[in-house]
Amino acid sequence: MKFFIKNIKIFFIFQLLASCIPFKDTLYLEKNKDKVADIEINADAYKPYRLQVDDIVAIEIKASNPKDVEIFNKTESKTTGTVTQDQLYFSGYQVDGYGNIRIPVIGLLNVQGQTVDEVSKLLEKKLLEEYFTAASNLFVTVKLAGIKYTINGEIATTGTNTVFQDKLNILEAIANSGDIPITGNKKEVVVMRKIPTGYQSGTLDLTDANVINSPYFYLKPNDYIYIKPLKQKSTGLGLNGLQTLTTTLSLFGVLTTTYLLIKNL
Repeated sequence: MKFFIKNIKIFFIFQLLASCIPFKDTLYLEKNKDKVADIEINADAYKPYRLQVDDIVAIEIKASNPKDVEIFNKTESKTTGTVTQDQLYFSGYQVDGYGNIRIPVIGLLNVQGQTVDEVSKLLEKKLLEEYFTAASNLFVTVKLAGIKYTINGEIATTGTNTVFQDKLNILEAIANSGDIPITGNKKEVVVMRKIPTGYQSGTLDLTDANVINSPYFYLKPNDYIYIKPLKQKSTGLGLNGLQTLTTTLSLFGVLTTTYLLIKNL
């Protein structure tokens, strides 16, 4: 009996230590937090995004006489109300498999690999050369129709989201999806990114302040984020000390009762 109890105790103590999630692993940017001022932010994160196949851009062309440019705009400009991703899907210009967008009257315009500012200048130049003069006071605005990303795994709310802003980092995307629960592994967050030649991926440790220097810290359109579950989730013994202790005591009681019943048979 003593030998049995001794071994059971050793087993449960080991499980108690192994199943608990360290507090530091539940915090964001905890590691190297005192050196944040010395961390250089990746310059690539601030380089203008270059358009790829399947991206959607919103284009608005204005002139002194609005009627002169009506034919070039897909829809009339909306000065009030909130623009949704659904509306942009139909009113925006999607980059096709050849890197082109099709604009009324103008026709195909290759935009793949260009920034929105470059597309705006290219379009304005083409309009001035073929349809307008400087007296028309032409003004062309080209914007990326939001940053769309998909998030999956150990996250409060999975799915595809679109954020209407120019920059979006991984922490903001996670906050938009309800945060990573205690069962999620903040040290191994995978970001899969579409590039002209296919896909590439990187793994982020969100507990380390150095993550802000990663080229994957700032998201790009159509990124896929996957949060891995912690191994402790599969043990079933609990995610913190109290849960594990409660489960351990219950199992210990069951095993002890079972042992005594078998012994007395």
